Amino acid sequence: MGLFMGLVLGLISYLIGSIPFSYLIPRWLGKIDIRHHGSGNTGTTNVVRTLGLKVGILAFIGDFAKGIFPTLFGYMYFGDFGGIICASFTVIGHCHPIWLNFKGGKGVATSAGVLVVLFPNIFIILLTLQFIIIASTRYMSLASVISAVLLPVFAIIFSKSETLIYFSIGLAVYVIYRHRANLTRLIKGTESKLGKKK
Repeated sequence: MGLFMGLVLGLISYLIGSIPFSYLIPRWLGKIDIRHHGSGNTGTTNVVRTLGLKVGILAFIGDFAKGIFPTLFGYMYFGDFGGIICASFTVIGHCHPIWLNFKGGKGVATSAGVLVVLFPNIFIILLTLQFIIIASTRYMSLASVISAVLLPVFAIIFSKSETLIYFSIGLAVYVIYRHRANLTRLIKGTESKLGKKK
């Protein structure tokens, strides 16, 4: 894959990632601007806290799907490197959408869609762990950070591709960085739990 094709794939993936489902669905169904409610974040967790599980699930599906399709296209036609380019720019688009002044979500739902394509076995493991952690603590942010930490560990164990292992490390660092404020609140004991409006 040449430089030009890589740039094209990256741009298209970024624009797809920038589609702000966690902003649009609350706008359509709840008649609100999610940026002015709860934590102000345009991500699934804030949608769930503000408008409930049903609307949150719809927002998650949109953000999840936009992680799958660009990554799948890049992976099918250009291998690991193509998948990584599409995955990276899709997640960046979700976190920094051009349509919302580059202020988006924290990348968890879209990253989950990426994992379905690049690490399907790891996705199942991390999804199970997410449910266990959320059910026992009701901290979505804690589940997301722990999953991010474990991603490169499982990638080293299960993946035969060094390229994908390095990508897993980069993705984990990025997601953890996006949750830095949540980590501070978790340490202070002020982080909001699911089921409680912030």
